[in-house]
Amino acid sequence: MVVEPEHAPVNGRKRPRPPQPTHREVADELRSRIRSGRLRPGQRMPTQAQLAEEFGVERGTVRQALRILQSERLLTNVSKGSPATVAPDLHGAPDGPPAPPMPTTVALAPRIAEAFAAPHVEIDALCLTSVSLTLAIGEPLRQVHAGRLKPAKVDVRVLLPSRHIDLAFPVPVGGGRAGDPVHERWLAMRNAQGQVLQHNLLSLRATHGVDVRVSFRALPFTPPVKLYLLNGSEALFAYYTLSRRELEIGHEQLEMYDAEGVRSTLFGFDQRGGLRDGVFVKQSRLWFDALWGTISSELLLTS
Repeated sequence: MVVEPEHAPVNGRKRPRPPQPTHREVADELRSRIRSGRLRPGQRMPTQAQLAEEFGVERGTVRQALRILQSERLLTNVSKGSPATVAPDLHGAPDGPPAPPMPTTVALAPRIAEAFAAPHVEIDALCLTSVSLTLAIGEPLRQVHAGRLKPAKVDVRVLLPSRHIDLAFPVPVGGGRAGDPVHERWLAMRNAQGQVLQHNLLSLRATHGVDVRVSFRALPFTPPVKLYLLNGSEALFAYYTLSRRELEIGHEQLEMYDAEGVRSTLFGFDQRGGLRDGVFVKQSRLWFDALWGTISSELLLTS
């Protein structure tokens, strides 16, 4: 048997093999190649088998590294079947948003799906009912159950209005207060959507062994905007725009002021997208953390 020189015995002992690179170290090296231009925008990456051989690691390690770079928008088309591609717009306008503004129903789901490509998924949300978040998170959950995404840890924090305040909206035309039919309809929706979101995420713990934490806290005011923070590096922001509409509640037609959050236009900011975007993401995180740690209170998703 031929003994490789680097592992030949020394004084009767076999020299230990050098430790294999971690998926983060592989991602760091590939990121450096992309940033330096060695891997150009639009260029196809080496296959996962070739990368595994080059770095001396298992293909699973390579896949984890590629998913990190996909979550950072440096790679596209990351899958088991074909080589990934370096994102084509790495050198676009540095101060522009990562994607054109689009309705929440269109923009949120793919951004959250990309966030789930990271080993540790962190999602913070400030919203009125969490309807949009519950809908958007369905796609990455399907991909996890199908084996295409494999996060190890998921942390979700959600800030919602308290049930005890007089909401600014939705409210009956002429004013409303806690306990009126419009308020009770909102409260039922808030609780139901939160429970569905919590149940769907916690199911990953039982089915896939994912370390999942879902937390809710109550705000003492009605948020005029909605905000989603993804993996600490991306902020998605939208205004709640009010309109006057009529709705049947309890067999009674009521006129009310309300906002349809699922149709709100979502603006994206990425901390790697330039100075303006980076500052917006940083300040949004500080704002959310301040609300979470100061004036918010315990929230129970019960009637």
